[in-house]
Amino acid sequence: MISFGQGGCRDLDAALNREWLETNGLGGFASSTITGLNTRRYHGLLVAAVHPPAGRMVLLSKLEETLIIGGKRFDLSANQYPGVIHPQGYEYQIGFRLDPFPVFTYQVEGVEIEKSVFMVQGENTTVVQYQLKTPHDSVRLEVRPLIAFRNYHNLEHENSGLDPAVSSEPGLLSTAPYEGLPRLYVAHDAGDVETTGQWYRNFEYRAEQQRGLDYREDLFNPLVLRFDLGSRVTAAVVASTERHDVRETPELCKNEIARRQLAVSLPLQDELVHSLVAAASQFIVARGEGKTVIAGYHWFGDWGRDTMIALPGLTLVTGRFDLARSILLEFAGCLDQGMLPNRFPQGDESPEYNTVDGTLWFFEAIRAFAEYTGDYEFVRKNLYAALTDVIAWHVRGTRYGIRVEESGLLVAGAPGVQLTWMDAKVGDWVVTPRHGKPVEIQALWYNALRILEDFAARFNDSAAQKRYARMAQAARWSFNRQFWNENAGCLYDVVNGGAPDASIRPNQILAVSLPHSMLARGRAQAVVEVVARELLTPYGLRTLAPRDPRYVGRYTGDVRSRDSAYHQGTVWPWLLGPFLSAYVNVNGRTAKARMQAAQWLEPFRKHLREAGLGQVSEILDGDPPHHPRGCIAQAWSVAELLRAAVEEVFCAKPAEAAVSVGTTGRIAFSA
Repeated sequence: MISFGQGGCRDLDAALNREWLETNGLGGFASSTITGLNTRRYHGLLVAAVHPPAGRMVLLSKLEETLIIGGKRFDLSANQYPGVIHPQGYEYQIGFRLDPFPVFTYQVEGVEIEKSVFMVQGENTTVVQYQLKTPHDSVRLEVRPLIAFRNYHNLEHENSGLDPAVSSEPGLLSTAPYEGLPRLYVAHDAGDVETTGQWYRNFEYRAEQQRGLDYREDLFNPLVLRFDLGSRVTAAVVASTERHDVRETPELCKNEIARRQLAVSLPLQDELVHSLVAAASQFIVARGEGKTVIAGYHWFGDWGRDTMIALPGLTLVTGRFDLARSILLEFAGCLDQGMLPNRFPQGDESPEYNTVDGTLWFFEAIRAFAEYTGDYEFVRKNLYAALTDVIAWHVRGTRYGIRVEESGLLVAGAPGVQLTWMDAKVGDWVVTPRHGKPVEIQALWYNALRILEDFAARFNDSAAQKRYARMAQAARWSFNRQFWNENAGCLYDVVNGGAPDASIRPNQILAVSLPHSMLARGRAQAVVEVVARELLTPYGLRTLAPRDPRYVGRYTGDVRSRDSAYHQGTVWPWLLGPFLSAYVNVNGRTAKARMQAAQWLEPFRKHLREAGLGQVSEILDGDPPHHPRGCIAQAWSVAELLRAAVEEVFCAKPAEAAVSVGTTGRIAFSA
């Protein structure tokens, strides 16, 4: 349980950097800071996924709450307006905890009241409960919903097009302020309801201002709910796109607690692992009849590359094998010209096929699935033909110049298109151009060929087995000839026909961490040593060595400033997973190596109490003290740390697994 006392809540600067997140398994969420003061356009009590997992809209931004004791009014809310925080309800806050969902505790005039917030799985529904902890004869609570009804990337402003009408029936109110948008239902047990129709103007979102974006918004208050807590000590509000009866609230709460307890039922008794397992469950969401992975909260949707990298950590080490099957089938059905979609846009737009590595990570996700489950029949029946078709497309050539050259290596690139994970682009400026043969693409390509060779052998496809073996051997010979940088004792980042790119970047670690490596042990050991010396931080790997003149140590400023730093020194936690696997691979799965891996994971116990509470950030500054940046919760950050902790530190798998995790020490270095 993550908790903060009075000091942590009233230290406003610190409190506003700590954010909580509730998710609903549809792509929707609720989120704010531990004071309830919204600092982002993405904060809200009900951010609904109207077309799961897309179409996310901020319907209910927040609830303004006032406690009335003996006729005196005390505002519990907090908002940033131009030049002022008003009201300052955090001054009454004595605690915040995740137990298991957000619980806010206030104390006013000796009266203590708690508020809890959780979302219902599978619904765009948020439940807010209040409980008076110190009974008092003369206590009332007023709650004013503030609505936005906007796309979660946009901001709302006062306008005459909003319909202020509120429909009312016993215990249930509803409003549909704009035609074509969902109706918001508010179930409640208030003793009195008043319609208001007022605009609250000029909310300021400091995080958006710091990011160089629009940061002022107006919100609409359609009604006031009044609860008499003198006669009873509880109150509840259920905000939803569906009709609810407030009397369902205790059962909804009980079910949600039980669901979360089940989600973290992993045999390993380690606090960090259990926290990461709980975090992992927030990224699995529905897409049609299947499942997919939200890449990061608050603003990412589901991305092919991120999903495949995250799949082992999110679903396999947690024993959620049916989810893995669903995700793999969902993405297999989206393959086109031998490519996996990189991004699913909002609405009915077609998927974007602009990744060279996402498809190759698909092979690794399937290999991991087969190893964990032993369900090779599922692979043979549903995925093997698709994988062979992917290789065939890459051999003859597919989009954006992706093709196998005569050397057996994979070349990719087209003007103005970023195909690797280092994909930052500002207008026409490609920040990290990596056209040609990026090092990690060759590592993934070789790994994919060896995986398919193994599958072909298992499925008695001897001709294919020999073909993929020959292709892998050619790729290995060419790779070692073209990519070894003798002067630096590591691998070039990109080879493209001209002078090789000798930038010290983390991409080369995949040539050691993946199950099938093209490197001899000595070279593999040298790569790990260079990456550790030049790029390793307490929270992951830098994307560029600090001694490089292009290095940017802080990820701040406007869009251009941030994008120019995104892969030029910024730390990515997800890269610590491959690094730990590479380290254990070259040093052996000894007690000493595992202990060192555990020590490298240790800083994340503290990180879980910063930024996104219970979550792992997308990125951090390259320079100390490595402030968290980007998304507060990133799928592959959580997944790779969790995978590495379970596989490399504890050498454990769920009891259901058919194969021992010891086989993940399977790497066979080249002679």
